[in-house]
Amino acid sequence: MERAAVAAVKFAMLTNVLGTELRACCSDPATGFYRDGYCRTGPDDTGLHTVCAEMTREFLDYSVLMGNDLVTPHPQWGFAGLEPGDRWCICVSRWKQALERGVAPPVDLAATHSSAVEFVTLEELQAHAVR
Repeated sequence: MERAAVAAVKFAMLTNVLGTELRACCSDPATGFYRDGYCRTGPDDTGLHTVCAEMTREFLDYSVLMGNDLVTPHPQWGFAGLEPGDRWCICVSRWKQALERGVAPPVDLAATHSSAVEFVTLEELQAHAVR
């Protein structure tokens, strides 16, 4: 099998926390560690960008406070900055930290990678599911 075909099969088998095929989180702006719209992870993704979160003002402010400014535009990287309501793949550790501080953003369960449940419970994610 060609290398591209193997990669396509491997990518197609990615699952979300519900056990179904991983759905895209956001393509405008392009999110994910690989900027392909999916909250998938791999060996180079040390932050584990696996949670598809819907941004809230509280979370964005918290993220800036913690040193990860998701608000400020960076046109040189094609990043317009995020606003409440935007979806973005965030690190599972940051989501857990925000949960402990009471500012966890809502989560799109179908677009959150299955590996997230190695760090937070499915019940915690479900309690913050996008409505």
